Amino acid sequence: MIHKAKDLSPGQRMVIEDLLGRPLSEHEEVSLRVLQPPKDISPERRQEILDGLNAYFARIDAQRKPVSDEEAEEIINEALRSARSTYRPVR
Repeated sequence: MIHKAKDLSPGQRMVIEDLLGRPLSEHEEVSLRVLQPPKDISPERRQEILDGLNAYFARIDAQRKPVSDEEAEEIINEALRSARSTYRPVR
């Protein structure tokens, strides 16, 4: 369900702004979603998943062209800025 920020009660607005860490604009809308925690995963299955992820990222890294540390950092910062316009790298 989507709620318009202007229609929230003061208490609801305060809680949501606290969770967001910023004030809401009157023109924004808020959607709340509840997620169920994942079912318990055995340590063995967790290790299988981790091994699969490590193998996947190793394949991706093997295809990557070599770049300097500075170039890699700039690429990462550019991606972060494109996803979050307010992102500023910490130097």
